[in-house]
Amino acid sequence: MASSSLAVRELPLFPLPEVVLFPGRPLPLHIFEFRYRMMMNTILEGDRRFGVLMINPANGEISKVGCCAEVIRSQRLPDDRIKVLTLGQQRFRLLEYVREKPYRVGLVEWMEDQPTTEDLYPLAGEVEQLLQDVVRLSGKLTDQKIELPDDLPDLPVELSYWVAGNLYGVAEEQQALLEMQKTTARLQREAEILTSTRNHLAARTALKDVLN
Repeated sequence: MASSSLAVRELPLFPLPEVVLFPGRPLPLHIFEFRYRMMMNTILEGDRRFGVLMINPANGEISKVGCCAEVIRSQRLPDDRIKVLTLGQQRFRLLEYVREKPYRVGLVEWMEDQPTTEDLYPLAGEVEQLLQDVVRLSGKLTDQKIELPDDLPDLPVELSYWVAGNLYGVAEEQQALLEMQKTTARLQREAEILTSTRNHLAARTALKDVLN
């Protein structure tokens, strides 16, 4: 996305180990470190927005692409710790650090998926069906009733963020999905991940049926 005076702004930054935030997804945080309490106090007096960037645990590097978080609710505890509930907003690319102490502030540009004339609904429908299969097999395997939420997004781009935000234990994969700027590519990759998961669960479920 090309930079413009409207698309670029300064944003306080909160790097977190193995945490990747996506637009529309909630992120609860417990703020206890002094510099981030300072940051949060400043944010709460302003537009309540800051950037979340993933720290790669393998090399300690901070990602250059993240997601803006908006504080929806906050609770101040007696010892000045703060609990906040945030919601993912726009994605951004970090252009440069404006300052790094007491906390990082970066110059960022907003990112959007590239426009397309392709009908994405068939691919989104495939991804949703794979989700249904994974949930059904997970429930069968664990003898629990598991259901997808009623408010699963209808729009393909929002569904792609929902799926990516609900992957667990694969932060680097989530980061790659966050950085994609084609909805088609993100949905295709998610279909691959869900197909692999479904096949794995189906095999385990079949084995469980045989043993029982």
